[in-house]
Order: sequence, then C-alpha cells, then structure tokens
Amino acid sequence: MSSVALPALAPTRRAWVTDLPVLLVAAVWGASYLAAKGITTTHTVIAVLVLRFAIVLPVLAVAGWRRLRSLSGAQWRGAGLLGLVLSGIFLLETYGVVHTSATNAGLIISLTMIFTPLAEAAVTRIRPPRAFLAAAGLSVAGVVLLTQGGGFTSPSAGDLLMLLAALARTVHVLAMARMKSVREADSLSLTTVQLGSAVAVFAVLATVPGTGPAPWTAAAGFGAAEWAGLIFLSVLCTLFAFFVQMWSVRRTSPSRVSLLLGTEPLWAAAVGIAVGGERLGVLGALGAVLVLAGTAWGRRSVEVRS
Repeated sequence: MSSVALPALAPTRRAWVTDLPVLLVAAVWGASYLAAKGITTTHTVIAVLVLRFAIVLPVLAVAGWRRLRSLSGAQWRGAGLLGLVLSGIFLLETYGVVHTSATNAGLIISLTMIFTPLAEAAVTRIRPPRAFLAAAGLSVAGVVLLTQGGGFTSPSAGDLLMLLAALARTVHVLAMARMKSVREADSLSLTTVQLGSAVAVFAVLATVPGTGPAPWTAAAGFGAAEWAGLIFLSVLCTLFAFFVQMWSVRRTSPSRVSLLLGTEPLWAAAVGIAVGGERLGVLGALGAVLVLAGTAWGRRSVEVRS
C-alpha cells in the first residue's frame, strides 16, 4: 500500500513547500497593519517610512547591482515614476492605519482585488462578467457596514485614506502592466528603483517643516518594542516578502500565489482582534464577512473568465 500512496503524497508535499512561505507572507502582511499602528503616530509617519525602507534598500541594491546597471534609461524613468505612485500608496496606508483599526485597514485595502479588474475593464472597454459586478457590489456594501461598528456614522478619516490607498494600488498595478518601458525589466531591479524613488520622496518630505521629527530623531526615541516593529516591517514585510514572491512564482502558478496572498485581510482581521484587542461589533463583523466573500467571489469570477 505504501508504494501506491507515496507517489500521490509527493506532489502534495512539494506544493506545501511552495505554498507555506507564500502563506507566511500573507500572514506577515496582515500583521503589518497592527505593527505599523504600534510604532507610528500622526507626527512620525514620514520618519517611520524613511527608516523602514532605508534599512532594506541597501540589501536590495547590493543583491541586484549588476542587473541595475543593465537597465536602460527608459526603464529607470519608468520604474522611478512607479516609485512616485508607490510612495503615495505607503503614505495613504500609513496615515490611514494611524486613524483606523488594523482590522479595518486590512479589509478595506483588499478592495484592490475588486477595483483593479473594474479599472482594467474601463481602460480596455471590455465589460466584466455580471458575477464580478455583483461581487464588487457585495464588497462595497461590506465596507460600508465595516465602518459602522458602533452604528451608522460617517466613516473615519483612516477608513477613507485606506480606500484611497486601495485606489492608488489599482493605479500602480495598471501602470506596471501597461508601461512598455518596465515590462521587460528585471523584477529585483524594478523593485529596487521603485523603493529608492519612494525613499527619496519620504526623505524630501522629512525636511519640510511640520511633517514631524527627523528620522534619526524618531529612531533615537525608539525602545525595544518600536525597533522590533520596525525590523518586522523592513525585513519580513518587505525584504522577505519580495524574495518569497520571486522564488514562488517560478515554482507555481501566478494564480496560486495570488490566491494565497489574497488571504491577507483574513490575517489582518485575526491579528487585529486576537493581538490588538480590536472589536468589530455586529455590523462590522457582517461587513467583514461581506468584504471577504465579495473579494473571493470576484477573484474567482475573473479567473474563470480568463
């Protein structure tokens, strides 16, 4: 019997070897909202962003130095432009998570999976399937309920910022797909230039009066917990996550990777509630279920059509 069972088990084990690291990336991304909330205040957003990416950027630059030198001028410009969009995403997300719960942040940002196909349909003028439109409506209804944990009130500033961040992510994804100059660029080089461009934006903003303390001043005031959170965001949520994505996409399908990374909002909600002590309330819990159901349904309907 064992000689029959082993061949069937081997592919499953190989799949798990690839799936587990990707699932871990989704988990650390889900936890990143609570980690960012724990080390960031309204006055230290810029400083934390500079520190977070300045730590990891030299590692990426050294790892991909030869490939960086082979980029054309058009590829540098394209990646730099994408980095400007990326800086806007991180600013919206970080300011947003300061003003809302980690659970809300993770669930609202998952609407990117709905916004992107809708935006692509608008650009290509190809109508999405009815099932996807229904899924999008379900997700939007879920976000409305999610922001009403204590009753029907106006969404918080943080909720609106996270919604804008989801839209900005959509712009970033579409730009990467449609910009001819970056289509053939190496993934590592493209990411390094984008992050470098984003760090440059944060560094410039850090010199503007009223944007908070300088990065080194903020770092000097960090205790062990803040440094642990910063290293978690830099090493695990950025460096580790990037290399796992590059490694896994060569060993499995992009759709499978996307499906596993799509569990990020589940982890965000789980960490926010279990570790952060956050509460959704009845309406919020119903909204969370609708968001998760809508994004899963929408993703499935797009995959079936493609």
